[in-house]
Amino acid sequence: MEHYITGAAIRALREQRHMTQAQLAGLLCVSDKTISKWETCRGLPDLSLLEPLAGALHVSVPELLSGEQIINRNRGANFLRTSLYVCPVCGNVLHAAGEAAISCCGVALPPLEAEEPDEAHALQAEELDGEYVVSLPHEMSKTHFISWMARSASDRFELVKLYPEGACQARFSLRGTGDLYWYCNRHGLFRQKLSRGRPAGTQPARIPPDPA
Repeated sequence: MEHYITGAAIRALREQRHMTQAQLAGLLCVSDKTISKWETCRGLPDLSLLEPLAGALHVSVPELLSGEQIINRNRGANFLRTSLYVCPVCGNVLHAAGEAAISCCGVALPPLEAEEPDEAHALQAEELDGEYVVSLPHEMSKTHFISWMARSASDRFELVKLYPEGACQARFSLRGTGDLYWYCNRHGLFRQKLSRGRPAGTQPARIPPDPA
């Protein structure tokens, strides 16, 4: 492990939560003297306490270790902080609601950087049969295809896996707003915000329902 929690980070995060050392100690079933030792660099929390400590301070374990807190509208459950990862070895898609240390097939994965869609990757969208349907007029060959589409909102994350020679289309819940993501195996990740039930800048398109 390259980084470990510092006393300054514990104190700063505790004070941001307006907690006393005694209150934090009570949540972790340790003494307030133990908290004082951590914050004054006269001791370090055991590895087994990192997850409970992060939970008590309302941060993730990676944020606790780095000492950096990401501020957002709802730390308890907010998938608008979505980070997405794709393994170049097996193609596995991994999602995190914030910063994380992600690896797959022995490879440390960086979070994907989403781009604004160009003309070749522009969405078409429509509300249909009580769902939100998006599609792309994109090639779906075995060598060039859209691998998956996803929708991230404040209270949910939905991902639909697509396959070469299949339909370049996905259906999502109509509830709320958020972001749409889609991944091209050649050109990477694209993102577009939902605006009043439709991605900003898209035009409605008649999309036939899936065959029975």
